[in-house]
Amino acid sequence: MSNMPVEKGIIGRKLGMTQIFTSNGNVVPVTVIEAGPCTVIQKKTPENDSYSAIQLGFMEFDDKKASKPVKGHFKKATVKTMKHLKEFKVKDADGINVGDKIEADSFKEGEKVDVTGLTKGRGYSGAIKRWGQHKQAASHGVGPIHRQAGSMGANSDPSRIMKNKHMPGQYGHEQVTILNLDVIKVDKEKNIIAVKGAVPGPKGAVVFVRNTVKPVKTAAVKVGK
Repeated sequence: MSNMPVEKGIIGRKLGMTQIFTSNGNVVPVTVIEAGPCTVIQKKTPENDSYSAIQLGFMEFDDKKASKPVKGHFKKATVKTMKHLKEFKVKDADGINVGDKIEADSFKEGEKVDVTGLTKGRGYSGAIKRWGQHKQAASHGVGPIHRQAGSMGANSDPSRIMKNKHMPGQYGHEQVTILNLDVIKVDKEKNIIAVKGAVPGPKGAVVFVRNTVKPVKTAAVKVGK
């Protein structure tokens, strides 16, 4: 995520996609995120750490599966061991203390957020799947190379494959941030935030939600009751 300070952030888990109807009958595709509750594990201040930040923990974890340093970190904060940790660099942490709970209602409907996650890993993939290249002609003379990349360029000069050519390789499992997503619905009782559009990762993937750092003005979406 960006190192720019934010006002608020939360750790969540992607539950999947669905759709919500607006007040005028339009359908809005949304991603449902289980946002928190998160516990403040550590607080960093400009006096002690030269910057202001909070570290959040998400999803309680069995102590038997944690290493000794990890156990000590949570024991110092006098909170239960958490499976996921994430530090958010905030503008001001004066009103936040270790042990505080950050819940879904810290975000409001109509706000804009940035969501960061790991894309779905697809392993080693060819140029067609990885980059959307066309197949070669399915005719006589092509041989068993219909899905290969084809010509790599001149062989006399420069006698090498140029940088940035679309080649087979690792596809997916990389950090991606989607900016300026609208918060369509917030349910505090179920710890759920619904944001407009898609977010990175498969179902069950851990995502990080923060207030947007590059706001873009768009018309707000009103959801029917």
